[in-house]
Amino acid sequence: MSIPLYILRRVLSAIPTILIISMISFFMMRYDFTVGPLNIPAGNGQQWHLMDAIRIKNPINPLAGIETNPQISEAAKVQIRHVMGLDQPLPVQYWRWLTNFFSFHPEELSRGNWAGFFTPSLGITFSNEDVLDLLLRRGGNTLILGIVVFLFSWLIALPLGIYSALHWRSMTDRMMTVFASVGMSFPGFVLALLLAVLAVKTGWFPLGGIQSDNYDSFNIFHKVWDKAMHLVLPASVLIVGSLASVQRQMRGNLLDVLAAEYVRTARAKGLPENQVIYKHAVRTALNPLITMLGYEFSGLLGGAILTETVLGYPGLGQLGYKAVIETDTNLVMATIILSSVMLVAGNLLSDVLLKFADPRIEL
Repeated sequence: MSIPLYILRRVLSAIPTILIISMISFFMMRYDFTVGPLNIPAGNGQQWHLMDAIRIKNPINPLAGIETNPQISEAAKVQIRHVMGLDQPLPVQYWRWLTNFFSFHPEELSRGNWAGFFTPSLGITFSNEDVLDLLLRRGGNTLILGIVVFLFSWLIALPLGIYSALHWRSMTDRMMTVFASVGMSFPGFVLALLLAVLAVKTGWFPLGGIQSDNYDSFNIFHKVWDKAMHLVLPASVLIVGSLASVQRQMRGNLLDVLAAEYVRTARAKGLPENQVIYKHAVRTALNPLITMLGYEFSGLLGGAILTETVLGYPGLGQLGYKAVIETDTNLVMATIILSSVMLVAGNLLSDVLLKFADPRIEL
């Protein structure tokens, strides 16, 4: 199967999966229904009464702050519930949310307005912000952080893992193993707290935000430097764990491949050692890491929650955590759907990259 056809097939198969996830998530966020009463026929026209009617209601109330506010009248509360659609049955609420997201306007095509053909809406937050615009803004921050973490951790970890495997049981390999074990076992939020204290005490790095307050007054080079300095702390925390994990994985994979039969055969045929290692062994050892890369991409949203929260970095992780604490249902739903899309996209990315890395793999 060709790669474009495979991608199209995977994308089409992902649509019902994401829809099912959205149904389950929406139900978990807004369920409110009544069970019972339950009666069992006992014969002679009589019934055994087993259970009264029980109302099962979600403890998450998106209007808790409004309903407990004595300054808001009952009529205003009813109007707010009606505007948000919370006075409708659950299936109607979900259908309304779904149609707002898949909002197509074919008439805009005849006017030449391609951007107006698809205008998705995920609702508004409690602070009256558009959810989709908020996700796009915060998503850019998390994407930049993820790219920086990926480049530094993988470009450093892969050569270190190869070196450790080629110098197995040497003093350097043992030291790298100790450092990697410490990096993998050290809690990320503890490291984030230590770096935050360091930033406050020394003033070497800015703490919180993505840019300084007077960012607009900087020249282009100062702007780039300012954003880079704001990335140092959160990127350092995430790089430590990722670098240690990738380095250990690469070392273990390459050690297994170097002991394989085809590597001994290649050496027996007289191939140069560099060709045996880098053309054959390393290429095969990279396959599990490519699969891990797809899962790291899908975990980009959840993996940075603690780091972004502790260090005040305005990314998707911090946004999702805040949405859960404030029971902002529209924002929580949006982050769940985004996580699902990232999971599907990450798995698809890893499968396609595996095909390029190893032509023997059939899609």
